[in-house]
Amino acid sequence: MAAVGDHGSPDSYRSPLASRYASPEMCFVFSDRYKFRTWRQLWLWLAEAEQTLGLPITDEQIQEMKSNLDNIDFKMAAEEEKRLRHDVMAHVHTFGHCCPKAAGIIHLGATSCYVGDNTDLIILRNALDLLLPKLARVISRLADFAKERASLPTLGFTHFQPAQLTTVGKRCCLWIQDLCMDLQNLKRVRDDLRFRGVKGTTGTQASFLQLFEGDDHKVEQLDKMVTDKAGFKRAFIITGQTYTRKVDIEVLSVLASLGASVHKICTDIRLLANLKEMEEPFEKEQIGSSAMPYKRNPMRSERCCSLARHLMTLVMDPLQTASVQWFERTLDDSANRRICLAEAFLTADTILNTLQNISEGLVVYPKVIERRIRQELPFMATENIIMAMVKAGGSRQDCHEKIRVLSQQAASVVKQEGGDNDLIERIQADAYFSPIHSQLDRLLDPSSFTGRASQQVQRFLEEEVYPLLKPYESVMKVKAELCL
Repeated sequence: MAAVGDHGSPDSYRSPLASRYASPEMCFVFSDRYKFRTWRQLWLWLAEAEQTLGLPITDEQIQEMKSNLDNIDFKMAAEEEKRLRHDVMAHVHTFGHCCPKAAGIIHLGATSCYVGDNTDLIILRNALDLLLPKLARVISRLADFAKERASLPTLGFTHFQPAQLTTVGKRCCLWIQDLCMDLQNLKRVRDDLRFRGVKGTTGTQASFLQLFEGDDHKVEQLDKMVTDKAGFKRAFIITGQTYTRKVDIEVLSVLASLGASVHKICTDIRLLANLKEMEEPFEKEQIGSSAMPYKRNPMRSERCCSLARHLMTLVMDPLQTASVQWFERTLDDSANRRICLAEAFLTADTILNTLQNISEGLVVYPKVIERRIRQELPFMATENIIMAMVKAGGSRQDCHEKIRVLSQQAASVVKQEGGDNDLIERIQADAYFSPIHSQLDRLLDPSSFTGRASQQVQRFLEEEVYPLLKPYESVMKVKAELCL
């Protein structure tokens, strides 16, 4: 472990996730201080429970441990780890150095995974607790956006080709629905987390059974007491030396799925920015390009896509780690997990902070949307025009052929001459269609082509989104701070 302060040097590599992107609160959860302070807390909880159950541990020893939870000599710990080549024992010795009276009972009966794995589970729980309200805020901002634009017609795309109309709000609900699934999955994974507890070297609790002279009940009480102190409702009954690494798969799978959702949303925003229909926020002094002053690049959405790709790949680490854990455990999980667990949460944290910032400042350009609709709507309205002609006494087959010819002529103007779609002008100039000339404005009203989109938005928000967000109402006003 490097000495404190080295990580801030411009001559040393620093993870961009910590130094550039992620929030201070998420960085702290994965910091050395938080981890090693939690180790000491776990040793204190173990000693308190062992004392309560009758082991000869004094109040003075307990108080000494309490008084030194934050008194961590990182330099000494680094020197001890270099000497011992064992991080947990290095911190046992360092803690014992400032707690000389309690030194003999620190880590009593425990294995390294007592502090290592239980701390990881506490960190995972607390990191999920940081992500949940952030995701809820993103959903809330997008819900406001969707509600305000529930009835604003826009051209829909399938295969990125013009399709039937939808509304800006309805399209946004496609994004919200995916994020709601992510919120539910994050909450499920968080609530399903179980503590490793007090299990010993191979999970049999043999060392604790010996400490309590074969008293099964006291060993079970010890496990439950420490689990309760750590704030978990349940502990694993069965473990090897570690908790099953499938837990890490579950957690990172949900984060990877969130990454996929955000990538899709921000890709849509980038495409809409190219169409000039919608833009992410652009600050007054922001520069889009060093060479092209006029550019307004969607850098926030691009950042989200870039980091989301990284987040989606990280699930491969716990998948492979879980598959190669031999018997009760091997140590080839440790270095990998130090990297992938922290990176997954710092990446997810960055993505959500950035997406919230985007969602708080999305800009829509209705006139551009309207112009694109005018370019495509005449073709979409042909069926309505045919039906109106039939009602006015015309032949469907004759009308179909007339419109087919006029449509081809209009398409030629658009594709070969670069002109505007003039199909409606051609219909207005053709005496054949005179029976419905007065109906054309109504037949071409964009709102008549959006179906039940606005009603779907209202029902979706009221029945599915707002109830899901209710537990997070108290944190909804927090604004997103965009990092570098």
